[in-house]
Amino acid sequence: MSARTTTTPWPLVALFTAGYLAPYLLPTTVGRLDAGLPLSATQAGAVGSALLLSSAAAGFLLASRVDRIGPRVLARIGLALAVLGYGSAAFTHAVPAVVAGAVVGGFGSGTATTVAASGIAAERDPHRASTLGLLSVSALAGAVYLTVPHLGAGHGQPLAALTLTALAVWPLTGRLPVRTATEHTRVETAGLPHRRAGLVLAATLLCWSLAQNSLWGVSGRIGLTQAHLSEVTVGAVFAIALGTGLVGVIGAGALGSRLGRAVPIGAGTALIAGCIVLSASAHDLRTFATGEIAWNTLYPIVLSYVLGLAASLDPRGRWAVLVGSASSLGTAAGPLAGSVLSAGAGFPAMGAILAAGLMVIAVPMTGVALYTGRRRVQVSQIVEIPVETIPMETSAPRTYDTTPAA
Repeated sequence: MSARTTTTPWPLVALFTAGYLAPYLLPTTVGRLDAGLPLSATQAGAVGSALLLSSAAAGFLLASRVDRIGPRVLARIGLALAVLGYGSAAFTHAVPAVVAGAVVGGFGSGTATTVAASGIAAERDPHRASTLGLLSVSALAGAVYLTVPHLGAGHGQPLAALTLTALAVWPLTGRLPVRTATEHTRVETAGLPHRRAGLVLAATLLCWSLAQNSLWGVSGRIGLTQAHLSEVTVGAVFAIALGTGLVGVIGAGALGSRLGRAVPIGAGTALIAGCIVLSASAHDLRTFATGEIAWNTLYPIVLSYVLGLAASLDPRGRWAVLVGSASSLGTAAGPLAGSVLSAGAGFPAMGAILAAGLMVIAVPMTGVALYTGRRRVQVSQIVEIPVETIPMETSAPRTYDTTPAA
């Protein structure tokens, strides 16, 4: 493992932004595919799911290969695929070509995200780097939501935004290291600790993410068709909601562990369920905006505690990786699930179903948090290890060039 750096890794923050922008733009992407191409709402949702599934697949395939291939090379491959895929999908009206471009672009986004996540994990303060990435992508997505409605109809605008973002980030890849792997790599052979708790958390977070993105994938259509709002108004609501999401990210960091993990996860998930019901049943601006803004405020808070819980199950971070991958699968399946549920039962019934599912899975998620909390108390009563006795990492540090790339 590389020694952790102290400077702000701006190339990684930019790469994180380019990789995460596609999920953030999902409602407008799916909505414009539905309106601008001969696709039904369910088919447009399936394209969105295919994009995100391709992105998740990149993470599964490349997570252990970043050091071997090299961050700079892999980041450039990912950005090139994003430009090629999203760019070709933006400038064609042939449905097969759009689908193929979305899948290729999604794999590129996932590759960029994998490199960014791998590098951020090596930082001395990975939470700070992740927060900067979330702040960046939320701000950019908010700007896109405010701008796209003024650029005319068609499916290409959000895809073009993804393309331009990948192009803008490309020059910064010159500051990424060429290689980070050491000559001799230590192989970890120990089994995963707390298998039952980890498997329960992975399974429940998959369902949790699926519920969140089932709503997010059809939120644009709820605002346009059920609440009878204009695209400009819906875009403004999303921009404000993403802004409150930034407040949620900052708030989660400030709150820390004062409430433990069980209360934020259990109570937060219950509140999110209520927000989903409110958003899905909206027939006017006030209800729609209230549900979306409250939901986007709570979502990152609960997610940060869940990911922290996963990390606490294994000091080597393996459960954090596996739980994060399970969350990506739920994210990928969300748009299609939301489209199928809303097409078959309507938006209000979809919201009720998703909320009921969240209430059910909140129980085992909270149970894992309580189990981990009790275990930490028991361990602290047995032994206390001074920080000064923990050996420092001695491998070569991961550095980032601060001079402009050639």
